[in-house]
Amino acid sequence: MRNILRHILIPIVGLATILGTGILWAGGPADRQEQTHGYGLGRPATDQEVRAWNIDVAPTGEGLPAGQGTAKQGATLFSARCATCHGPTGQEGPMDRLVGGLGTLASEHPIKTIGSYWPYATTLYDYVHRAMPFPAPQSLSPDEVYSIVAWLLYRNGIIAEDTVLDARSLPGISMPNRRGFLPDPRPDVPKP
Repeated sequence: MRNILRHILIPIVGLATILGTGILWAGGPADRQEQTHGYGLGRPATDQEVRAWNIDVAPTGEGLPAGQGTAKQGATLFSARCATCHGPTGQEGPMDRLVGGLGTLASEHPIKTIGSYWPYATTLYDYVHRAMPFPAPQSLSPDEVYSIVAWLLYRNGIIAEDTVLDARSLPGISMPNRRGFLPDPRPDVPKP
């Protein structure tokens, strides 16, 4: 009988201890929460920190920084910073193919590239700036990103080699598969 009670009492005592600790623990930060109007952790981010974090570029072009670039400038940058992963022409890999594939999406072997699949030229800027080059994301200047985007669009036959890309011209580029996507039906999602 003693062993049975022991097995029952130990979990009950343990549970009461855990709950009691939780109540005590919850009481401490709650008091501080009222004092700081938060959770009592960290500090408010500065405007500079928020700006550094807020780097997204919308399909409309909102968020594009000042700067500019051309395909000619982008060719040199792509060769130095991107060709190791995507090949010298953007088609060889070993990572994602970026050029070509136009008209293949409805085939048995679709090739999703910037030219065949990507819906907005502006979000290409966002992606290159945010995630590339793979070993050093966000290391490219705005001029370098505009130049690489220009080279990729030129190689996909979307813009001329001498087209200057910047915050004003990039939103005006119509991507070949722009109408190949269903619109987002959520009412709170802005329509581009």
